[in-house]
Amino acid sequence: MLDLIKQPWPWYLAGPLIALVAILLLFFGKSFGVSATLRTSCSILGAGKRTRFFDYNWKKDRWNLLFVLGAIVGGLLTSQLLMHPEITISQNTVQDLQAIGLQDTTSGFLPNDLFSIGSIFSIRGFVVFVVGGFLIGFGARYAGGCTSGHAISGLSNLQIPSLIAVIGFFIGGLLMTHFLLPYIIQL
Repeated sequence: MLDLIKQPWPWYLAGPLIALVAILLLFFGKSFGVSATLRTSCSILGAGKRTRFFDYNWKKDRWNLLFVLGAIVGGLLTSQLLMHPEITISQNTVQDLQAIGLQDTTSGFLPNDLFSIGSIFSIRGFVVFVVGGFLIGFGARYAGGCTSGHAISGLSNLQIPSLIAVIGFFIGGLLMTHFLLPYIIQL
């Protein structure tokens, strides 16, 4: 059984499981979205005393905090206990990353040239982590949710704004990958 769990799950199994989660959320009147936990966390910490946006009944969203905590703990446990040693990133991805200037691309799922402690303090690391993190956070707030919230909950609720947001996320990802990332890597 453990060997079965360690293998990558095919789309025809993982996709329906994600759909089941979306259906259960709809059934219980909840909406999925990880970025909403930031609002809940800030409200718990007292930000509602200064900003009206954070002044709301955060207790109704406690379940989402547990979901995010479970995702973090589950990811940690999976990476430590259930990682299959033969699964690596594809050779096409390695070649593409090397073509834009990343050389250490075979030591794991993330290129060490970009995602290491040493790279955090470089100009490239600053742009990727600080500027990129700000843009992702700002974009998620401006779009009314993150990619997972819009793509899973919003589309399953047939919301046109979520469809527009997902199309925008996709276009932004393509532009970033094909036009901006090669220049950022050269910094």
